[in-house]
Amino acid sequence: MTRGAGGLVGFDAWAELAGDSPISRTEWAALVASWSEPHRRYHDLAHLAAVLGLVGRLAGAAADPEAVRLAAWYHDVVYDPERSDNEQISAERAGAGLRGLVTDERLAEVDRLVLLTAGHDPAPGDANGAVLCDADLAVLAAPPESYAAYASAIRLEYGHLSDEEFATGRIAVLQHLLALPALYRTEAAQPWTGTARANLTAELTLLRRRGGAS
Repeated sequence: MTRGAGGLVGFDAWAELAGDSPISRTEWAALVASWSEPHRRYHDLAHLAAVLGLVGRLAGAAADPEAVRLAAWYHDVVYDPERSDNEQISAERAGAGLRGLVTDERLAEVDRLVLLTAGHDPAPGDANGAVLCDADLAVLAAPPESYAAYASAIRLEYGHLSDEEFATGRIAVLQHLLALPALYRTEAAQPWTGTARANLTAELTLLRRRGGAS
């Protein structure tokens, strides 16, 4: 995609997927409001724009690029760090918001894809899931300074936790990611793997040195 970040989350981009109608405009405004909530430090409009941009870059590998783009809009639309069911509630939000705007078949695929981002482990041959998960996890392969900024933003989102509580939970997330059969599934994203694994391992080592659980 060649749009800037603002264009990626603007109404024109949304209307390409959900049409231009009063209901569609209302839903887009509600989505932007959700992604703009003040407690978000990483999972915000900038993250949404980044994922949408990457989905655009990887779209050639998807079976239904429009479903993947819609799933990107909803994958973190509900983000409450004190809940453990954000993906489930986000999928339900997609079901309510897209009803009547897209076909039932596409809506079912969006629901499935949003739920998939809970574990980022698409099955072999799941082209749509591979594109969405690769786009969502692309930040893991950022340059070290950008990765550090991402990790710091995640910590701010979990400000209600003590350092020990956060470290325990974050270590579990990092271990899950490192244990995935593959961090990236699309051919275009697979070269990111080495950098991503190095970043994850460095953060894991740092948290353990600070006294987090192993």
